[in-house]
Amino acid sequence: MHIWTQEQYEQFSNAIQKSAVKLAFDVLFYTGMRSRELLALTPVDILSTKRIDINKNYAKVKGEELFLEPKTPKAKRCISIPDFLYDDIQNYISKLYGIQPTDRIFYFTKSALEKEIKHIAQKTGLPKIRVHDLRHSHASMLIEMGFAPLEIANRLGHESVKTTLDTYSHLYPDKDIKLAGKLNKLRRPESGTEENP
Repeated sequence: MHIWTQEQYEQFSNAIQKSAVKLAFDVLFYTGMRSRELLALTPVDILSTKRIDINKNYAKVKGEELFLEPKTPKAKRCISIPDFLYDDIQNYISKLYGIQPTDRIFYFTKSALEKEIKHIAQKTGLPKIRVHDLRHSHASMLIEMGFAPLEIANRLGHESVKTTLDTYSHLYPDKDIKLAGKLNKLRRPESGTEENP
C-alpha cells in the first residue's frame, strides 16, 4: 500500500491536462470510492443533497458493458462530498451533450487511469502509486483528520470496522499516545503532564 498526502495529490491533480480525467481522480481521492464504482456513476447518482449514491460497479467482459451489484451489502452506500467536488461534477455533467440520467459519466477504463497516474507521477517526481492507492490515501487523510474507524468504514463501504482497522492499523501508531495525553489533560488541565513527586 502506498499513500499520497493531500499536498502530493494536489501536485498530481494540477499536472493533469484532461478535465474529465482530472475530475475522475478528484472523485477517487476525495471520496475513497473504488475505480469500478467511479466508472459506474451516472447523473442520477449525484444527488442534490451533495451526496453520491454508490449502488453498482462497472465491468467490461468480452466487450459487453455490465453494471454489477456490489459484492457486499455495505458497499451500497451514500456518501457526502465537499461543495467544490459537487460543483465540479455538476459543471462537468452540464457539458456532456445529450447525456441521459442513466448514462455513464466517465467513458474510460481503469487501465487508462492506471496509465495516466503512472505517467503524471513520473512527470511530477511523485512516488509511484496505483489508482486503488487513492482509496488508501483518502482513508489516511480521514485518519489524520481524526475521524473514527467506524465513520471511515461506512464511507469506504467496508463490511465491518474490523476490515478498516486491519487495513489501516499501521496509520494509528501515535493515536494511543494522543489519547493518553487527552486523558491526562482531564486530570491536570493546566499542565497536561504528570507532576514530579
